[in-house]
Amino acid sequence: MKLFVEGRKNVIPELKEKISPNDKTIWFHCASLGEFEQGLPIINSIKEKYNHHKIVITFYSPSGYEVKKNDPVADAIVYLPIDTKKNVREFLEAVHPSLAIFVKYEFWPNYLIELKKLNIPTLLVSGLFRKNQVFFKSHGSFMRRALQTFDHFFVQDANSEKLLANIGFQNVTISGDTRFDRVSHQIENDNSLDFIEQFLGDALCVVCGSTWPEDEDVIVPFIKESPDNVKFIFAPHIIEEEAIEKLREKLELPSVLFSEKSHTSTSDAKVFIVDTIGLLTKIYSYAQIAYVGGGMGNSGLHNILEAATFGVPIIIGQNFDKFPEAKRLQQLAGLFAVSNSEEFKEIMQKLLSDEKFRNQTGMICGHFVNSNTGATKIIMEYIENLHGNRFV
Repeated sequence: MKLFVEGRKNVIPELKEKISPNDKTIWFHCASLGEFEQGLPIINSIKEKYNHHKIVITFYSPSGYEVKKNDPVADAIVYLPIDTKKNVREFLEAVHPSLAIFVKYEFWPNYLIELKKLNIPTLLVSGLFRKNQVFFKSHGSFMRRALQTFDHFFVQDANSEKLLANIGFQNVTISGDTRFDRVSHQIENDNSLDFIEQFLGDALCVVCGSTWPEDEDVIVPFIKESPDNVKFIFAPHIIEEEAIEKLREKLELPSVLFSEKSHTSTSDAKVFIVDTIGLLTKIYSYAQIAYVGGGMGNSGLHNILEAATFGVPIIIGQNFDKFPEAKRLQQLAGLFAVSNSEEFKEIMQKLLSDEKFRNQTGMICGHFVNSNTGATKIIMEYIENLHGNRFV
């Protein structure tokens, strides 16, 4: 909460320092880190196509802003000021965007209404709607009016398109999820990490990414009885020292931290714990099996596509109803959801003992990513033709 409040105090002065009145700008709003990752393929495409524009990115959540505040992808990265009429006027005067793009969700009525008044094209990309949202309820007329400010909706699935159609919106395109575009390019990069190779040796690798304590409670019992030729890498969501120490205490097995690797032998450890950020995507390239965290509790499932792009079978927790990509991949038999340590043990034993099954499951995941790319191209084609490119 302190970051949330303090971080918003100097937004306008910072914007005025980085954005001059004569600059052309394009504004992206992302709720948090996940939405930033979804917006990134479009941000990069726009930077390449419209390189005379400055890019402004806003975050609502500290968990997004604090990680990405110094990212060179944008000319200014700030918190979004709270949605009051005064804040909105000051923000839009400082940014004066030619185009506004909201990623996935977060609909702030005062911002949207003012954008419409100023005749600034406004898009929603990678949108995802559910029938329990306020727009689709009898008392949701005010928020439905806010939706009317969008020039176009690019949604992830047919259900979102149908829900919008039911309340009168036809300016909708099913483009899919831009995260598929982002992760599909990761496989083309150099993902090698010497310290991971030294840790693994010839062992099979299980990567446990973005895990929370409730995920760890399901995984750790199996680690203690797992075969000698299997090693585990944890990249916890919370990397504070106290949380890391609790994980090591649960393990009761030789483990090594990323921060210790320069002065500690890693090859004898059973578990490698990544107590830093920014490495998980590359680490997934070493996995034979991936567990993606967040679904065992209520914190929200993390990005399964980062692992899937490498053709890796995926295990998650039981709570993933709000994640259509996970539901679809489960239907295709590339993903397995577990609710306790016994279920985790059962699927792990199957995947580790049956190489053919493991490889076939991984191929389903890789194909799933490859067959769902293309959202960025659809969105960019619309932007390129937007009202005769009046924002260029």
